[in-house]
Amino acid sequence: MFLYGHRVNQLARLFMKRFNEDLVNTGLFSSQWGFILYLYEKGSSTQKELSEYLSIEPPTVTRTLARMEEAGWVIKEEGSDRRERKVRLSPRAYEQFSLWDQISDQLEIKALTSIDKADLEVFTRVLQQMKDNLQE
Repeated sequence: MFLYGHRVNQLARLFMKRFNEDLVNTGLFSSQWGFILYLYEKGSSTQKELSEYLSIEPPTVTRTLARMEEAGWVIKEEGSDRRERKVRLSPRAYEQFSLWDQISDQLEIKALTSIDKADLEVFTRVLQQMKDNLQE
């Protein structure tokens, strides 16, 4: 029994728990951070693109975006046709991004304490290969 997936899941849950604790006064939740990062990088996106990138079911994406829109973090727009909806970050989210990013960076620095750079490079390659294997 290897349990790599279980270990990755445990680590991800601990990251999210600590990240939520650190974000508590900002109004953002760790489950929304992936949306924020993707939209910050891409500018705008369809809900389908977000679903595929985050490996989240479309109904969950819809609910999360509704909460984020209510909180003032995203703006929904019409897409290229009536069925397509695009979403982008609001000006308010752009204003908060550096704070959220700093909180995220601080958590990662804590998690990476005493880990050799060469080990992190291997870890990054292994994680990417595992992801690629599962997406094929």
